[in-house]
Amino acid sequence: EQAKGHLVAMTGDGTNDAPALAQADVGMAMNTGTQSAREAGNMIDLDSDPTKLIEVVEIGKQLLMTRGALTTFSIANDVAKYFAIIPALFGTIYATSGEPGPLSALNIMNLASPQSAILSAIIFNALIIIALIPLALKGIRYKAMGASAVLQRNLFIYGFGGLIAPFIGIKLIDMVIILLGLA
Repeated sequence: EQAKGHLVAMTGDGTNDAPALAQADVGMAMNTGTQSAREAGNMIDLDSDPTKLIEVVEIGKQLLMTRGALTTFSIANDVAKYFAIIPALFGTIYATSGEPGPLSALNIMNLASPQSAILSAIIFNALIIIALIPLALKGIRYKAMGASAVLQRNLFIYGFGGLIAPFIGIKLIDMVIILLGLA
């Protein structure tokens, strides 16, 4: 089956199972099995219950979905932060006294200053990490659907959220920083 491109899982506990455990994409050895079986497998079932393989597959799918969602959000989030911060930083280049520089037109978020832009981005990063911890720990619920449907769903929910959240968050934090006179 591996030659056909299929993923193969194997569970075993004996010396005779060791070669198949080693060759399988996922080899789960029983804890009560032989040393050679435990060394050959990718993972060891401490309960020695082969029915746990179904749970392992479900957890693996959920981990894969969660990792994909968090990666999509993170990449989109970083892209949006660069579009928010870099124009604010370069807006003061070529500025004359009292006049904004020609690059200030790139500051589409109208952040108050390069200092407040950087401070807002740092605070936003700290807050977004705290906000994503429950999502990372709980995981994304797995829904059985095709790969392209999963990709579209992740791009829409987490990609779009990752693009919008920094613009809103950084601008709000910038406004609070200016209101409090911190930058």
